[in-house]
Amino acid sequence: MANRHEYEIAFVGLKPGKHEYVYEINDKFFAEQQPQDFTDTHVTVKLILDKKASFLMLKFEIGGTVTLLCDLCGNTLEKSLWDDFEVLVKMVDNPDEMNASEEDPDVYYISRTESHINVAGWIYEFINLSIPLQRTCGENSDGSSKCNQEALDMLRKLNERNTENENPIWKDLDKFRNN
Repeated sequence: MANRHEYEIAFVGLKPGKHEYVYEINDKFFAEQQPQDFTDTHVTVKLILDKKASFLMLKFEIGGTVTLLCDLCGNTLEKSLWDDFEVLVKMVDNPDEMNASEEDPDVYYISRTESHINVAGWIYEFINLSIPLQRTCGENSDGSSKCNQEALDMLRKLNERNTENENPIWKDLDKFRNN
């Protein structure tokens, strides 16, 4: 992940209150990670750190675009991302125990002796969570699909061929499916 220190925030020297950080994320950020199923990443992450006496409230605002493949036809498409996430970082004496027993994924514990917090892992996670699960080309105004029609026709033909080649032994078992 590019320059690791770029994503470290020295919160000890900060005055109580809100502090804003902006990160421009591109494909280099994901280079050291496992291969992603998106490319051409242009994402802006706005982080608002609200420092209190014994905790930090982190609000991540994700916005930008990535290029994906359509789940139906395989065309490349650009998807806009917009999402926000909040993480509560509490300062405690035994952070490892507390993190192991914490059930809320939006709460994270650090040691009272910590002076920096690295937000790169959260940025990585939140960008991935912002990407839609269903990735399709969408529909035109008349309701027809924007997908590559040749690819959709080929899928229909393959599906028809599979139903023709079904074994007749299993046909009688189909009547029990809806019972």
